[in-house]
Formats: sequence, C-alpha cells, structure tokens
Amino acid sequence: MAGESTFPDVDSNGSEKNEDVEIIVNVGGVRQVLYGENLNRYPETRLAELINCLSGGYDTIFSLCDDYDPGKREFYFDRDPDAFKCIIDIYYFGEIHMKKGICPICFKNEMEFWKVDLKFLDDCCKTHLSEKKEELEEIARRVQLILDDLGMDASENRWKRYQKCIWKLMEKPESSYSARVIAVLSFLFILISSVVMCLGTIPELQIVDSEGNHVEHPMLDNIETACIGWFTLEYVLRLISSPNKLRFVISFMNIIDAFAILPFYVSLVLTHLGARMMELTNVQQAVQALRIMRIARIFKLARHSSGLQTLTYALKRSFKELGLLLMYLAVGIFVFSALGYTMEQSHPETLFKSIPQSFWWAIITMTTVGYGDIYPKTTLGKLNAAVSFLCGVIAIALPIHPIINNFVRYYNKQRVLETAAKHELELMELYSGEGKIGSSKNELEDLMREGKEHPSWSRQLKVSHSDTFIHLLSDEKHYRTRLQSCK
Repeated sequence: MAGESTFPDVDSNGSEKNEDVEIIVNVGGVRQVLYGENLNRYPETRLAELINCLSGGYDTIFSLCDDYDPGKREFYFDRDPDAFKCIIDIYYFGEIHMKKGICPICFKNEMEFWKVDLKFLDDCCKTHLSEKKEELEEIARRVQLILDDLGMDASENRWKRYQKCIWKLMEKPESSYSARVIAVLSFLFILISSVVMCLGTIPELQIVDSEGNHVEHPMLDNIETACIGWFTLEYVLRLISSPNKLRFVISFMNIIDAFAILPFYVSLVLTHLGARMMELTNVQQAVQALRIMRIARIFKLARHSSGLQTLTYALKRSFKELGLLLMYLAVGIFVFSALGYTMEQSHPETLFKSIPQSFWWAIITMTTVGYGDIYPKTTLGKLNAAVSFLCGVIAIALPIHPIINNFVRYYNKQRVLETAAKHELELMELYSGEGKIGSSKNELEDLMREGKEHPSWSRQLKVSHSDTFIHLLSDEKHYRTRLQSCK
C-alpha cells in the first residue's frame, strides 16, 4: 500500500474536479461527509489540503492525517470531535463559535491544527480565550517565581546571593520559617503603632509640659520610636535587596510605607531646627499636621492581608459601577435638595436656608444616615424626604451586586491559580526523573541546581507532562489530543 503513488479511485491525471470531490473524515470516532465545493472556500486549511493531496501519494496524505482508508476514502484524525463540529462551521457560515464547556486553549490548539486562522473566531469567544491566556500566564509567572526562589545560580557573587536571601526574607513569608516570623512581627508593629496613635489622644494619658501644653506620654513616645525604627529598617532592607530599585520606589504600597515613616523624621527636624527659622506656634502646628499622617500606617496591613488586596482589586475593577452609583446619588441629591428647599420655604422656622445647605440633608437622607440636625417640617417636605429615602436605597443597592461579584470572582480565581501553580510544581517534581511525590523541598532545590548545570534537565523540568502544559515555560510547540485535558 505504501508503495502506491495514486489511489485506485482517483484518475492518475487528476481529472476529477475538486469541487465534485466528496470525502469522509473520522474525527475521534465521529464521521463527517464533506464536499470540495465548501472546503475550497478556504484553500489554506487542512481539510482543503486533503482534497488537493488525493493524487499526491500516501506520504502526502499521512502528513495531513493520522490514518487513511482508500476503500472508503475516509481520513482518520485523533482530535477532539466536539471542537471539530464547531470548526467546520467556517465552511458554511464564515465564522466559528466555541461551544460552551470546551477549554479555550484546547480549542485554539485545535484551530491551529486544522489551520484555521483565529480571526474567524467570534469576538465573544475571543474574550474567553484571552481570559484563559491570562490565567495560564499568571500560573506560569507564579511557577517561575517559585522556581527562581528555589534555584541558586552558581555564577552569582556573594553579594547577589545575600541580596536574594534578604529579599525572600522580607518579601516572601512562605519561603521560610524566619520569613514568616518577620512577617508576623511587622504585622504586630503596625497594630501596636496604630493603637499607640489612638491612645496618645486620650487626655488622661497625656502629660503637661513646661509651657502648659498637653503632650503624649513619654512611654508612648518611646513605643512610637521603636515602631518607627522597625519600619525604617524594614524599608531600607527591602530597598537594598530589591532587584529593581526604580520599580520598588514608585510602587504604590512602597509609597505608603515611605509616607508612614517620613512624618516622624520631618517632625524631628522641625522640632529641633524649625524653631530657629519660624515661630514656635507655626512649628507646633506643622508637627501636629505631620503626626496626623501616621494614619497611613494602617494601609501597611494590605501587604500582609490577601483579603484587603482582593478588596482593593475588586474596587479597581468596579470603577464603572462605582461611577454609576455616584452619578445616581449626585442627581438625586441635586433634585431632592432643590425640592426640599422649595417646599420648606412656607414654614416660618425652616431649617433649609439655601439649596447648597440642603445638599447636606439630601446626602444624609439618601445614604440612610439621618443625623437629625436638619429635617423637614411641612407635609410636602416630609413626603419629599420619604421619596428621597426610597430612591437612595434603590440607587445604592443597584450597583452593589456587580461589585460583590467582582470580589468573589477575583477571590476564587486567586485560589484556583494558587492551587494550579502548586499542582504544576508537583507534576514537575513527579515526572522530572529525580523527584517523587512526597519528596522534600531540598530535593527539588537539588534538582533545580542540576537543571542549571545541565540544560536537558531544565527542559525536562519545564516540559514534564502532557495534561497540564504551560506554554510560557517552554518554547516548544505542543498540540493536545482529545484524550488530554487542560487544567
């Protein structure tokens, strides 16, 4: 069979027109009858090439399919039949829609196998594909970070190795027991500093200085100084060990860290040197204003709390809903404050002196606070207040559900990505040839060091399994079959 160059049912001159050719493809056990008239609409695809290769011999045919039956003129492919049913729609409708339940990355690989361009994929399906790509990129980034932490480059000098160890110690609590202890200490210092700041404002805990002014107790000042010393040491060590100093300085969380410690040193400078250049009263006011900036330390908790980070991300992703909420409230505040001012003018003891003053009443009413310092006294004014209250409840409730969904979606996604990264490392350890299930981290570190010395080991680590392949960890081209899954 392999020696024949033509098929018994095909004219050696190729006189049979491609448009009249009828072929049968068997994809994963599902048979499909296709016609050349439809397939030749996209001649660059694999199915169109099947028609044109009938007179090219078995070598050409087997370069396009897994098996061929010349008697039935049937081509066999070990591919995903569900994805194939979606892909052949291009020959009839000119576009492709991905069926629900199919992995977007697997579907993309199927399209590449059938040589169908991604531009024919509908926009709604491209969105799912982009989301899956982002997930795999995030998993690959996390895995790569862990592998970088485990691996030690022998070519690095002693300072680089020390710098890397300090960075892991200060930035990655999960890397070692010492790093976890430092993270807990940092968390406790933040709480102690915040509590001291609050206790310092209690009159009973303050003392009177020589000029008759109430100042904080010296013990609280000493505790505050110790906390600032820890924050300063922590910031300096992280700055020195940072791989990218510029990125470290302009990072939002690091800016908060700087604002948490700078007021203390600025206050010291103003206290000791400012009195010579300005009046003592101005110096005290400046120091008091700077001490208020200590509240920025509470935001340092976000570094140690994944829940606060998730909340921040959810709010960032919900700017559209938050803007909609503010717009609803702004319109309602303007309308109901104007109505309240107009309806209350007939009462001699009205509390609504002007429309801008009525804004305050509308705000506390629509947000269901209701301080009671300003309230309507006429019947129409009370009716207006009732309507504004109901509208405020509805306006606040409408965007809340999307914001909650963003929070839950991001939180669940982070847990899935964390689990997937751990699963990826376990599979690398399992199939690397040296690691086994249940082996310790030290064994994986030894394996990574061997990977540095022997590139083949590195490739084996990066591509060690077929069912959970991450593209960013390897430059090689891999296709998934219908028997493989994407996790």
